[in-house]
Amino acid sequence: MGRIIFDTATTLNGWIADEHHSLDWLFAVEGGDEPAEELTPPEARVLVEGSSTYEWVLKHEDLLTQPEEWRQLFGDKTTFVFTRRQLPVPEGADVRFVSGLVTEILPQIRAAADDGDIWIVGGGELAAQFLDAGALDRIAVSVAPAALPSGAPLFPRRVGPDRLRLVSAEAVGQFARLIYDIIPAGPAQ
Repeated sequence: MGRIIFDTATTLNGWIADEHHSLDWLFAVEGGDEPAEELTPPEARVLVEGSSTYEWVLKHEDLLTQPEEWRQLFGDKTTFVFTRRQLPVPEGADVRFVSGLVTEILPQIRAAADDGDIWIVGGGELAAQFLDAGALDRIAVSVAPAALPSGAPLFPRRVGPDRLRLVSAEAVGQFARLIYDIIPAGPAQ
């Protein structure tokens, strides 16, 4: 079975999007508009994201009028979008809208991944729900040289140091790349 990886960029003060759900701050960082290969999970077969992330990417990349760009960005990967709304889909993209608890949707996501890795693209609350479900295996964070006064938090849960093990820390261009494995929680007391 593949791993479930939350892999995202964050400001140095812990925001993954600004107060308007925008990632424009990220694209202003040198290398932020075309991230190095080491800044994405190479083995991911399925993408998972919330509706704010999905809608921002659609708009920013103009994917509804240029659907061929979807394939350049994401290949033929299935994308699951957690939402209660029906949203537009770029022509030819395999986008599946789901709603409900992560534990209810997880079998569909794993089946689509066919034992490959699953990349939670965003947001932090969605990734935290995977942790709550005991299904998050790794957190990879690319810390950008930027700060925001508010926005969407990187990971809105308390996670103690007994649950995280540093795998690597390195400089990748202007980003500090930190990778942590999640240690499964012990039995409830």
